[in-house]
Amino acid sequence: MKELSHFINGQHVKGTSGRFADVYNPALGEVQARVPLASKAEMDAAVAAAAQAQVKWGATNPQRRGRVLMEFVRLLNRDMDKLAEALSREHGKTLPDAKGDVQRGLEVIEFCIGAPHLLKGEFTDSVGPGIDMYSMRQPLGVVAGITPFNFPAMIPLWKMGPALACGNAFILKPSERDPSVPLMLAELLKEAGLPDGVLQVVNGDKEAVDAILDNETIQAIGFVGSTPIAEYIYGRGCSNGKRVQCFGGAKNHMIIMPDADMDQAADALVGAGYGAAGERCMAISVAVPVGDETADRLIEKLVPRIEKLKVGPYTAGADVDYGPLVTAQAKERVLGLIGTGVEQGAELVVDGRDFNLQGYEDGYFIGPSLFDRVTPDMDIYKQEIFGPVLSQVRAKTYEEALGYAMDHEYGNGTAIFTRDGDTARDFAARVNVGMIGINVPIPVPLAYHTFGGWKKSGFGDLNQHGPDSFRFYTRTKTVTSRWPSGMKEGGEFHFKQMD
Repeated sequence: MKELSHFINGQHVKGTSGRFADVYNPALGEVQARVPLASKAEMDAAVAAAAQAQVKWGATNPQRRGRVLMEFVRLLNRDMDKLAEALSREHGKTLPDAKGDVQRGLEVIEFCIGAPHLLKGEFTDSVGPGIDMYSMRQPLGVVAGITPFNFPAMIPLWKMGPALACGNAFILKPSERDPSVPLMLAELLKEAGLPDGVLQVVNGDKEAVDAILDNETIQAIGFVGSTPIAEYIYGRGCSNGKRVQCFGGAKNHMIIMPDADMDQAADALVGAGYGAAGERCMAISVAVPVGDETADRLIEKLVPRIEKLKVGPYTAGADVDYGPLVTAQAKERVLGLIGTGVEQGAELVVDGRDFNLQGYEDGYFIGPSLFDRVTPDMDIYKQEIFGPVLSQVRAKTYEEALGYAMDHEYGNGTAIFTRDGDTARDFAARVNVGMIGINVPIPVPLAYHTFGGWKKSGFGDLNQHGPDSFRFYTRTKTVTSRWPSGMKEGGEFHFKQMD
């Protein structure tokens, strides 16, 4: 049995708590490793070491920090296949999806190479007689990220990249369900030249999370996961005086207008609803066609596409559409919600509950399911299913469809498919959701914009990556200076090259 570790001060370190969690291969339903779960004492020791390492790193000029990240990008590209295979083995994603997981994180690191520009302050000369005023962006010190199982490469990279570029030390508490890739990322950062102790990877469960929330040295926390835990971390972290950003659950609607290209809409829904087995916070889980005729046409297009989906392990080839859910508990929860949907009166058009894959009977696979005539009072509409289940809610008018997206407690992402520019512009302007797609089903912003939901999908003032991340991981200091006027004798006649 493989035993994983923490990564502290540039080295793999065995856990000392005596507590472990099993790491499964979800395609086989078998334990393939175990990961140590840190105690409060272990977490506090890692934070103390990070605080010492941060002093020199924070004093390193931004372009030198950017060079470390530049080399890190090269190493990520070099080891892309190795990272993707490890990710697929523990999470269950297909290899192309796993590479996309790494790639979208890598793009944020590329953006962070431009830290010198993003960390520039402001300057005003002569605010008074001989007085100038300027501001500086300085690192917070030690910051932490608590990241989810569904993107074990992308989300850690989204968190650590801006934090490190700003000169902070970073404590990463990854998901204990698939911890290998975060440990590999730490190894690559060390190889890229990051000083020991600036990045600490500490595996753990709630005890480790609480140790982060209560540690006085940690100045800021970023979290991605479910809304109940986001609310817990946000409340406890803020009450302890920390800067906190938390991103929670989602229930993303896609409105299909009567004038939409129905083939394009159906293709988009299948990819956005069933990709990664629906274990994405930006997955489309609710289709809202406007008018019964549109709904009937959409169902007619969806069913044959869904029935052709290939479900299997990542080792079964590049044509696999999605793999297993991450744990047996996740599978049981999704099956339970499908059963609840039937009990509450939804029409189960495609039933994936009896899916069985020869040779992988113990794996956590579920076939794709499609519901029609779902109503807002049903559990499958109210809750984030986080599985390969798509629900269709019929709307009579555009205003009714818009209301479904606006009235739901989650506000992460949403989309509209239409050929009408006026409708699209009205939708984008009015809907109270953080990320909007117009004929784009999964509107995840690129690295130089910011990612964040509204309502119960996001807690905190600033979003992930993009310019907001540099604001989140720095604090502003404003200086007012006065110097005696007059020229001093002498001068320099050469240009000193910057390091």
